Amino acid sequence: MDALIIIFVIFFLLMFLLTIRHYSVYLNEKRKLLQHISDVTFIDAFEKKEKKRNRRAALIQKMTKYADEFADLGKRINFFSDNHDVANWLKKSGNPYQLTIERFQGLKIFLLLVGFFAGALVLVIGLPFSQYALILFPALGYFLPILTVKRMGKKRQEKLRLDLPDFLDTISTSLQAGVSLDQALREVIRFFDGPLREEFSRFNHEIDLGVRRETAYRNLLERNDNQEFQSLIKSLIQGEKLGVPIATTFKVQAENMRQIREEKVKELAAKASPKVTLVTTFIVAPVSILMLAGLMILNLIYGNNSLFSLFN
Repeated sequence: MDALIIIFVIFFLLMFLLTIRHYSVYLNEKRKLLQHISDVTFIDAFEKKEKKRNRRAALIQKMTKYADEFADLGKRINFFSDNHDVANWLKKSGNPYQLTIERFQGLKIFLLLVGFFAGALVLVIGLPFSQYALILFPALGYFLPILTVKRMGKKRQEKLRLDLPDFLDTISTSLQAGVSLDQALREVIRFFDGPLREEFSRFNHEIDLGVRRETAYRNLLERNDNQEFQSLIKSLIQGEKLGVPIATTFKVQAENMRQIREEKVKELAAKASPKVTLVTTFIVAPVSILMLAGLMILNLIYGNNSLFSLFN
């Protein structure tokens, strides 16, 4: 019996050692496989951010589905929001929430009604300045979509302007290495996030669908009013017609944009000097004079040679 127990113990220890060894081999092979997959595949660094934006857009679309009921009324009441202007704003902002012109026009009326009911509720409760809420809240609801989309458009165009020089340098280097323009765009835009990635991804999709290159360039011009970006696209159109090397176009444009950025920084610095002088003249100087005058008055009243000591 004792010999049988010893045999089972030895067998168990042997199996345990084999299990540890095979598990170690499994972990090592798994690590090598993951490393190989990481080397031969590309993981988009901005994939999570893109999914988050898509989820947010889907959520806002669900929230604004009630705006479709007021689309016809919104088209008639188009103060500061003509259909042509709305279409232009949505293009410039990249339309992150996938709004149509009809839904946008209905959204402002829907928010106007929400603001009216909110103002009426505030008036019934009797909060301070509630008599103004019945006017301010509906006006805020009406203009909120307009101001939001216009602000997003300006912010997007500014982001486009800031990313352009680095983007152009990278494209120029790729082109000088012998890579074609389409391939360079596909490879480089993966390392950029924001409007540049969106615009040139859409450009590539249009080219893949058979759209003429000049037409795709024109579409880029229609969707963006940034001066530097428009200058780049117009140079590409002109270079394609005249046969100018694309690498040279990108390199020259990158140098020009950096020079323009330097000039704008100098301009902002020059504009800052009068503002600083204005603040110094009307805020810092009066406060300093008042402090000195206050100290002199306190010294006259409570100092060693104060006025009260003269009468004692």
